[in-house]
Amino acid sequence: MSVEIRDERFRQVVHVDSPLEQVATGFIFTEGAMWDAKKKELIFSDMPGDIVRKWSADNGVTVFRQPSGKANGHYFDLEGRLISCEHANSRIIREEHDGSITVLATHYEGKELNSPNDVIVKSDGAIYFSDPTYGRMDVFGLLREQDMDFQGVYRIDPESGDLSLLASDFVQPNGLTFSLDEKKLFINDTGHGHVRVFDVAGDGSISGGVVWAEPKGSGAGGCDGMKIDSEGNLFVAGPGGIFVYTPDAMCLGVIRVPEVTANFTWGDDDLKTLYITASTSLYRIRVKVPGRKVS
Repeated sequence: MSVEIRDERFRQVVHVDSPLEQVATGFIFTEGAMWDAKKKELIFSDMPGDIVRKWSADNGVTVFRQPSGKANGHYFDLEGRLISCEHANSRIIREEHDGSITVLATHYEGKELNSPNDVIVKSDGAIYFSDPTYGRMDVFGLLREQDMDFQGVYRIDPESGDLSLLASDFVQPNGLTFSLDEKKLFINDTGHGHVRVFDVAGDGSISGGVVWAEPKGSGAGGCDGMKIDSEGNLFVAGPGGIFVYTPDAMCLGVIRVPEVTANFTWGDDDLKTLYITASTSLYRIRVKVPGRKVS
């Protein structure tokens, strides 16, 4: 069985008898899964390989962007343009519809960002991203000294493009996602192995930050990619696979994955296939609750 059931309500969210299928393998370390609904293809990163790939049922695995600045997380903005976090270049970029690249953020108060890791876009167009130091390591990025003396989470204003620091009290901020009503922002800290929750103000700033959950289980890996489905259940990559939580922080169970799991997204026409990026492979499993449309 590819799942660990901790609460019977897990059966209402995930097809517990559905097999975990290995879609493709042979990569170095996969990340940044994002479904393009218009093209019916999955975009994902292979950071050490310095390449962003795409997969579709018709064409299999092909190249999306190479070199990629050892890109990690991706997200579509309100106009369907892909936002990407570049580890090696310490920047946030946007790919325009004509294929050109616009640089959105590189520095904060004169200092180079650490290595933007994961990114989301709010319904007002604001961009939120985490900035740990993983991209300043060899293999996963470019080995170099850190300019900043902290690891933070930032917001890019949708009108002015100004960059603001939202929080800096993390060891290594990583995955992040909004609640369905966008009044809460969940951010996990890989260094501490927990998920925190913040209140989101009208101006986009955040406050609070209490520990909301601590994914614990057997298996390798730590808190990483994080998203919520269309019913507000929070999915987060953790030790041994993907942990599924109710909106009130009850852990329903774990989708067990045989490799260290970094990220995931929902895809296919019904958004009921969970595509999982896990180390050298891409996996998928069917679920009962669809994800949210972001492209």
